[in-house]
Amino acid sequence: MTEVERGGAQAARRLDHEKAAELERVYDSELNFRTVTGPAKWLVSIGLVALSIFHYYTAGFGIVTEHWHKAIHLAAVLSLIYLIFPGPSRLLGPSIYGVPLLDWLLAPTIIAASIYLPVVFDELTFRIGMPNTMDVTMGTIMVVLTLEAARRAMGPVLPGIVIVFILYALFGNRIDGVLSHPGADWNGLINHVYLTQEGIFGIPAKVVSTFVFHFVLFGVIATRMGLGQFFIDLASVVAGRYPGGPAKVAVVSSAMFGSISGSSIANTVTTGSLTIPAMKKIGYRAHFAGGVEAAASAGGQITPPIMGAAAFVMIEFLEIPLTTLLVAAAVPAFMHFLGVFVQVHFEAKRLGLRGMEPDELPRLGPTLAHGWPTVIPLVILVWVIVAGYTPYLAAFYGITACIVIGFLNPRNRLTLTDLWFGFETGARYALAVGAAAAAVGIVVGVITLTGAGFRVGFIVTQAAARTAESFAPLIALLPEGTLTMQGVTLFLTLVFVALVCVAMGAGIPTTALYIVLAAIAAPAVTQLGVPPLAAHLFILYYGILADLTPPVCVSAYAAAGIAGANPFRTGLTAFRLGLGKAIVPFVFAYAPVMLIVLPGFDFGEFVMVVLSCAAGVSALGIAMTGYLFAPLSPFGRLPLIAASLLTISPSLNATLIGLALIAPVVLANWLAARRRPAQALSG
Repeated sequence: MTEVERGGAQAARRLDHEKAAELERVYDSELNFRTVTGPAKWLVSIGLVALSIFHYYTAGFGIVTEHWHKAIHLAAVLSLIYLIFPGPSRLLGPSIYGVPLLDWLLAPTIIAASIYLPVVFDELTFRIGMPNTMDVTMGTIMVVLTLEAARRAMGPVLPGIVIVFILYALFGNRIDGVLSHPGADWNGLINHVYLTQEGIFGIPAKVVSTFVFHFVLFGVIATRMGLGQFFIDLASVVAGRYPGGPAKVAVVSSAMFGSISGSSIANTVTTGSLTIPAMKKIGYRAHFAGGVEAAASAGGQITPPIMGAAAFVMIEFLEIPLTTLLVAAAVPAFMHFLGVFVQVHFEAKRLGLRGMEPDELPRLGPTLAHGWPTVIPLVILVWVIVAGYTPYLAAFYGITACIVIGFLNPRNRLTLTDLWFGFETGARYALAVGAAAAAVGIVVGVITLTGAGFRVGFIVTQAAARTAESFAPLIALLPEGTLTMQGVTLFLTLVFVALVCVAMGAGIPTTALYIVLAAIAAPAVTQLGVPPLAAHLFILYYGILADLTPPVCVSAYAAAGIAGANPFRTGLTAFRLGLGKAIVPFVFAYAPVMLIVLPGFDFGEFVMVVLSCAAGVSALGIAMTGYLFAPLSPFGRLPLIAASLLTISPSLNATLIGLALIAPVVLANWLAARRRPAQALSG
């Protein structure tokens, strides 16, 4: 290869941040901004950068009083949404610099409603539970404009669900049965969701304003200063030379890039813009190439150390250190990527695909020499977290390190313009999750007001117990200890909760979905003895799985756009590739030892559970691909599927039965592969 050709190959491996941002705007409804012109464009840009600077400064030098911090955050986020996100143009009046006149009025109105609470905070002590007319008026404005902001930022599904909960709070006394509650009037509802810390200004808003925003900003700045490119180059060195190389690069690079992005779509369009064309080039079909990138990128929200916004909400709900969650999430995240990797590998073997040529790959020495400085901010961030400091202080030091190294690194030097747009982009990315947190705070308020969480949990567990009774004759036929009524009840409860997660996740962002289901579905799982951390991770995993589930699988649709493939077929392929993620939550629900950090950890049991889970995930991946050493018949694939289900059981008998099903299939397929060359020679 000539120097010119080598330079072209290197250019093809370079991230184009502007192109990735444009793809995100096309496929992510949370980045569907209106075109703002003239002075309004500068006003919005300055507002976004100021919002980032506010969070960056407070993370390092001390957060202001909590109720003021949340109020300033919500005032800025919600008002910017009214300036940036389009609304029903025919109802908003004439535009001024691209922003309708009514939105110019709604932006300061939502600021006033947000700031009102801390202004009268000291007075509320004397009238809590007895709101005056101004309290109710400002609270009503806040609720209505928060719902409209959420609708603009992420569509109608989440606001629709919030409205259902509001109606339940107001009219639940007219419902018969378990879901009935005494009911609340409008004043009482506003008092609870606006004036207390149980609603709009509750845990979701606190987490986004003190944790999530900072890590979103870190991910954007770290990518800008070259960390994302280093991850892709390093993944190419590690995995690119093997069969189906670009697809394996997609899995490995998405795992690494996901550790700093926490966003499925951002991961898909950033790494996918490089890996998807490379996959197609060596022979993967377009829909499969898109599915690989989408499935791998969906792991970003569960991959330490950044994870997604929902992870930070989880540590606040469970009142655990971030380090506890990061350790607990490590093995399940690995299992997800293992499941995708297995299918990618055997699909390459089935199709006889090559790896990447040496001239198509970066070299290890130059990759490490050029890229090692970009890893320093991530190392600093993790070290500060492990040292026991707050997550937002860790983000502060990580961002600071990004800025310093970015300005000093001659190979990928940040400019002041890059930094400005990094701060602006980070704030833009945080707007939708901020609106979701405010809106879903209303749901949390209604649940605490009415006790709906435990009511729903009771309904789910009772339905599962009644269904389990029909399996009693089957349980009696199996060897003692293989299955129990309690185990079947738990399994059915988990299935019911998983189905609800996937169904609701089809139209709700992961963070909002997690917050809702943590309040109404987690109690159903914990009532059956599953530790709270395992129950909450279960909900998170299945909520994220909705990103791959047609008909609303946004990550897969983004990947399909890059691949030039049918979106629905790409979504189905991504779902199939990500099925390992569907097994793993059942494993740590039945065997919480996988999460390492829970009391009673036993290393021997941990090793057995991990190996059993890896075998089950691999068996499922091979069955889905239909190839091991040679093509698998349907009769060979069915035992592997059954084995993958049995290996999730904590019962040693069930696990051994699963492994016993795998062994003869593997042996028979290996013998068939040995016969094939002999048959070819004799022919």
